[in-house]
Amino acid sequence: MNYVISIINSDSLPLLNAICEELSVPLSVVFHAHGTAVKSMRELLGIESTDRRVVISVASEENTKKIINSERRHMHIGVPGHGIILAIPIKSVGGGKAVAFLNGENKVEKQAPVLNYAYELIIAIASQGSTDMVMNAARAAGARGGTVLHGKGTGAKEDSKFYNISIAEEKEVIMIVAAANEKAEIMRSILHSAGPGTKAGAIVFSLPISEVEGFGLLQDVENE
Repeated sequence: MNYVISIINSDSLPLLNAICEELSVPLSVVFHAHGTAVKSMRELLGIESTDRRVVISVASEENTKKIINSERRHMHIGVPGHGIILAIPIKSVGGGKAVAFLNGENKVEKQAPVLNYAYELIIAIASQGSTDMVMNAARAAGARGGTVLHGKGTGAKEDSKFYNISIAEEKEVIMIVAAANEKAEIMRSILHSAGPGTKAGAIVFSLPISEVEGFGLLQDVENE
């Protein structure tokens, strides 16, 4: 079972909704977001807007492949500027009823996913207005770009401060897809320039990616 994240242009959302409905994907949540591509890159790829939708779904292994294939065929994922889809393996789900619901009532064998993959999703949770600080640090270490979600911290009162940064305030969640062998350097760069103790106060972690499409520039370099 996978946590499938689709980062797409806002006008592609109806197409993705139709794909998820056709495949009877049981759970999908949509977030408003924006991309971090610099103006020169947007002009190169013919991207007029940085407005994005992040759609998070839970899908079986079979449906994960079907979603990826459908997005490639109908939404041109894989063509620069059309979006990215990635799958993060789910290690565990609480409760047998939840497992059955998420897996379409099909039985699944209990097994932990292999966590050795070529790509990882770096997530940096930073104070509002700190995206440029985080992305400048990430790009200095080789990151290509990212996607930003806006939110609000909900830390407990006794844990309301971390390195003098308020947890319960407006936050920016920056998601960056990176090659596994570049992940550590990118994270180190973010922590050094935008981590705890800085204005951004970013907390950074990473998750393994089992499948990814639409990250063509990086994939082309690795295949050379």
